[in-house]
Amino acid sequence: MKTDVEELTPTRVKLTVEVPFDELKPNLDKAYKEISQQVRIKGFRPGKVPAPLIDKYVGRGAVLQEAVNDALPELYGRAVEETEIFVLGQPEVEVTELQDGDKFAFTAEVDIRPKFEVPEYDGLEVVVDTAEVTDEQVEETLGNLRERFASLTTVEREAQDGDFATVDLAARIDGEEIADATTTGYSYEVGSKSSIEGLDDALVGMKAGESKTFTSKLAGGEHAGEDAEVTVTVQSVKVKDLPAADDEFAQMASEFDTIDELREDVRTRLGRQVRLQQLSDARDKALEALLEKVDIPLPEKVVEEEISRRNQQLEQQLAMAGMTKEQYLADEEKDEETFEQEVADAARLAVKGGFVLDQLAVQEELGVENEELSEYVVTQAMQMGVAPQQLAQYLTENNQLPAIVSEVLRNKALNLIVEHVTIKDEAGNEIDAEAVRRELNGETGETVEAAAEDAVEEAQEIADAAADAADADESDAKAAQEANAQAEAAADAEDKAEGTGDKKDA
Repeated sequence: MKTDVEELTPTRVKLTVEVPFDELKPNLDKAYKEISQQVRIKGFRPGKVPAPLIDKYVGRGAVLQEAVNDALPELYGRAVEETEIFVLGQPEVEVTELQDGDKFAFTAEVDIRPKFEVPEYDGLEVVVDTAEVTDEQVEETLGNLRERFASLTTVEREAQDGDFATVDLAARIDGEEIADATTTGYSYEVGSKSSIEGLDDALVGMKAGESKTFTSKLAGGEHAGEDAEVTVTVQSVKVKDLPAADDEFAQMASEFDTIDELREDVRTRLGRQVRLQQLSDARDKALEALLEKVDIPLPEKVVEEEISRRNQQLEQQLAMAGMTKEQYLADEEKDEETFEQEVADAARLAVKGGFVLDQLAVQEELGVENEELSEYVVTQAMQMGVAPQQLAQYLTENNQLPAIVSEVLRNKALNLIVEHVTIKDEAGNEIDAEAVRRELNGETGETVEAAAEDAVEEAQEIADAAADAADADESDAKAAQEANAQAEAAADAEDKAEGTGDKKDA
């Protein structure tokens, strides 16, 4: 097989592949066998029809097309491997020549990661917020804890902001009741503005047993956006009673005997959170500082896919929150054009960051150990609230091994960058990221380690399989990418050729 590479742009190439016809023999044999199972010719059982009769009654062209469809994914994968390009996404494949018994040729245009070297990153300096915990933050956190233990007490008076009213709501349009906008026994915090417009104004001053009707636009359902006559009836009015911040509360809400001990524990936990945030900010800013030193072209298709992914993710989050995009933009005080530009900028930065981390992993010859993959599975499972073996099974069944290898490699590359940058807080104090990490792990490492030991056995299979995928080529990052590309090409094999000169998306 002969493969030539033509650079169309710095991020797109055209592979021209010529294949000796003899290499198609296994695919031709397979095509004859499969077609033989499908055709019905008198005197021959299914699967026993000779090749000459298939050529006569079905046509040699149909056999060639079946063979080409079957051969293309593997041939494309070999071409990618031989040329050592870092492909992105699915190629556009065109069969350019198919001479029976002589030659087979095709072209494949595909986006690639641009070729570049990651510049020197030793000595970069980043500044993060100072890790301080104020008394106000401690009291706010303590107040939130008291809120969790608050009780509601019924009062015989008019409702005020901050009260909790149990209400019935009924909406009507042109006198007809709207079923999906009617509810009973709805507990609502007056003044929270978390329900339909006008409800808060209506409730202030109402007592139990009273009703009031007002006009409002319905937020959801079949009649979303339409004006309706909404009747609210108050069943009861309750006030929130917060427990006193004393020793009795500390004993009820925690393992501590005194409120001072609880307050000190809150301060310690907040300190851990701000130091974790320091490390997170340092990682982000270290990558941003390195990206500023790198100027590379980005494949527009890859950027567009990232923009689409981010928009879909936002739509899902808004749907779960019961918000529209218009409401979200209003809350954020942004117009559509500004929002779209911000999404596009973030997408381009994310794609660029991925390229830089992938290249750094190649340059530094980073690899992935089984223990690292097991730890990744355990950590992700803990964050998702599922059993590690359940997540491992899902990842295996959904062919996510290459993606795991890529993710772990990028994290290792980013950690390497952080190790070489100088981190300072706003006061000018230098921060030893590794020392902070060890300190924090000392507080929680035993729990994580125990969970990891419990899950290693279940996660080992996925670790071994992913490591095998990573070792299949010169670098783990390259192997993961090529495995993804070949899997995508194989999934769409039947679309890749319908005759000489036909162009299909592989």
